[in-house]
Amino acid sequence: MIPPAFDDLKRLSVVSFYEDAFRKATGVPLKVAPAGEPSQRLDFGPGENPLCALLSGTPGGCSGCLESQRRLLRSAGKGLVPQQVSCFAGLTDLAVPVVIGGEHRATLLSGQCFRRQPTERDFKLVLKMLGPGGGADGEQKLRQAYFATLVVTAERFEAILQMLAVFGQYLAEQVSRQAIACTEHEPEAVASAKQFVQSHAEEPITLEQVVSHVHVSRFYFCKLFKKATGMTLTEYVARVRIEKAKTLLSDPSLRISEVVFASGFGSIPQFNSVFKQHVGMPPTEFRASLRSVSRSAAS
Repeated sequence: MIPPAFDDLKRLSVVSFYEDAFRKATGVPLKVAPAGEPSQRLDFGPGENPLCALLSGTPGGCSGCLESQRRLLRSAGKGLVPQQVSCFAGLTDLAVPVVIGGEHRATLLSGQCFRRQPTERDFKLVLKMLGPGGGADGEQKLRQAYFATLVVTAERFEAILQMLAVFGQYLAEQVSRQAIACTEHEPEAVASAKQFVQSHAEEPITLEQVVSHVHVSRFYFCKLFKKATGMTLTEYVARVRIEKAKTLLSDPSLRISEVVFASGFGSIPQFNSVFKQHVGMPPTEFRASLRSVSRSAAS
């Protein structure tokens, strides 16, 4: 399957809004970055920690920041779970992967904070690692930014992590729904096929049925549908059923077996396999995450 592009995610208006709101609410920056290791240091923009901005302007600091970011993104992409690293200056950076269609498509980067109160000795060690070159004026600016950096308690850090996880899940949901929705400018045969699948998702669906419904040849339809959606019909059907299953899983009164058949899957093992492939976690874990989000919202 061709997963949704990072550009599609970045174009969502909620991204820039949440990046700004998150920084104002928590005191730490947030950047939605593409998956994969960066070739150069990722800049957080105007909301970046002033200390990190200063350090990135020094040769040693820039290379150290880049190495930390690469290590962080590498770990997030490998495990597909939230990761944290401590950079050479003692700041903690966070990465929460955004999994869409079973693929790591983006990463929420945050942190740039201390987990404990820094000391004069800590600052001297950072200066030593940076080496000479800043002068007295540069050292004074670094000192001010260093000791002004936010110190985050364990409880607050956990809350920040939960907020990132919720937003990451929300982004994945938005892009997934966007991928299966009908659009204004797609070919009529594609729109008609999508509507047919969405109306019959809980039933067995074959390519022959869809081709007959849209009144075009099999070869032409397959080529047209793939070009318009980036998916085969089989992949699209699976995505529609997964989205329906996710909605059903939000109802705690439904058993997993009921969700399986109501969303059109033929067996529980097949459902578990396809669900984990597309969502990045088993259905039971997804349901638990929904409950966690509800509890966080209530509190």
